[in-house]
Amino acid sequence: MLQGRRIKALSAEQEAGLRAGRGMEMALAAELNGYPGPLHVLEHAEALRLTPAQRAAAEALRQRMLGEAQTIGTRIVTLEEELDLQFRNGQVDAGRLAVLTAELGALNGRLREAHLVTHIEMRAALEPAQREAYSRLRGYTAP
Repeated sequence: MLQGRRIKALSAEQEAGLRAGRGMEMALAAELNGYPGPLHVLEHAEALRLTPAQRAAAEALRQRMLGEAQTIGTRIVTLEEELDLQFRNGQVDAGRLAVLTAELGALNGRLREAHLVTHIEMRAALEPAQREAYSRLRGYTAP
């Protein structure tokens, strides 16, 4: 029941995902068009025959993205809590609403960008054959 949610606009799963920095399908435009993400690259490191330098690059990209995504995600949750509270208490007005929604929109854009740019950088760290193997391993292309 939506009315029972702690934050009406977010499920518990969405809130946890934002706080944890999970991708939550934000990078599908990259992932499904040949731009692998570092988490899944690391999951398939053996099959992809990553070099030590590639492993290090993937881990560094993953850590950087995770930190940025957690920071932004936590801020989104905080603003959603505030928005929810404003409506719950009947205190919302058009001016404050404009500020909150503008900031939420900008943060959601930054969060998606953080995920997508990581895929761009990960792709650059892989050889073409590794990218093709990744696509097969993930089930995006036929073996």
